Amino acid sequence: MMSSPTVRRRRLSAELRRRRVQAGMTLSDVADELEWSPAKLGHIETGIRKWPSVMEVSALLQLYGVTGGQREAILTLVRESRLRPWWTEYEDVLPSAYVGNEAGAVSVQCYAGILVPDLLQVPDYTATVARALGHGEHAAERMVAAYLKRQEILDHGGLVRYHAILEEDALQRVSGNLGLLRAQTSRIVELATESDRVTVQLLPTSAGPHPGIAGPFSIMEFDEDEAALAYVEATQGGTIVEAEDAVAACKRVWSELSRIAVSPQATLGILRRMALLT
Repeated sequence: MMSSPTVRRRRLSAELRRRRVQAGMTLSDVADELEWSPAKLGHIETGIRKWPSVMEVSALLQLYGVTGGQREAILTLVRESRLRPWWTEYEDVLPSAYVGNEAGAVSVQCYAGILVPDLLQVPDYTATVARALGHGEHAAERMVAAYLKRQEILDHGGLVRYHAILEEDALQRVSGNLGLLRAQTSRIVELATESDRVTVQLLPTSAGPHPGIAGPFSIMEFDEDEAALAYVEATQGGTIVEAEDAVAACKRVWSELSRIAVSPQATLGILRRMALLT
């Protein structure tokens, strides 16, 4: 079940755009008719303006001749897109643009560079990362709480497939803390073994330089024939990538990383040995 207001907003924008085109109207036609600025309507259709009101959307649907059950379905989408999701409480420690889409995805492919991917992290690892990012203890605790909340989608929610490529370096960087390394490797083995949804491949350091050196990224796919998105990490907050060619470029890099990484089965064997040896 798709549960993210972020995804509902994008779907609403696309639906309103489609209905306007069906009605044979331009942005200027609609703006003139409703005495709105073209920018206001443009923002609603692109999702830049986050929360169009029920009254505004009702006016658009009336103009487009949308009635009955179809009108009610769209207005329900409006109401649901205006809900305040849990992650807005954690915007100081979470990339909310990404999490909002992650919460509504059916498939996520993640390459996290020198970090263990977020949904696989144990709390002590998350806290270690938070401190490395310069967060104080209070913010580190909030980040742990937020990540635990995110990880619930591996057990329930609409996420059907989670495929992570894990750099061996990400584990080596915490090898100075053997208890943490053991807990983290054991957790990854547990998730990949017990959940049909989770696939993990290890990318050994011996693989050398590879296309992932450009930086961490995730590819998210959605249901109802919605286009895939990518999220590209950056120091000052990541970026959602929507352009079809840019998402396709991320998919090509992902395919190459998956090809050179160790198979999921062999990965489990390596991680089990690491957990035993620490």
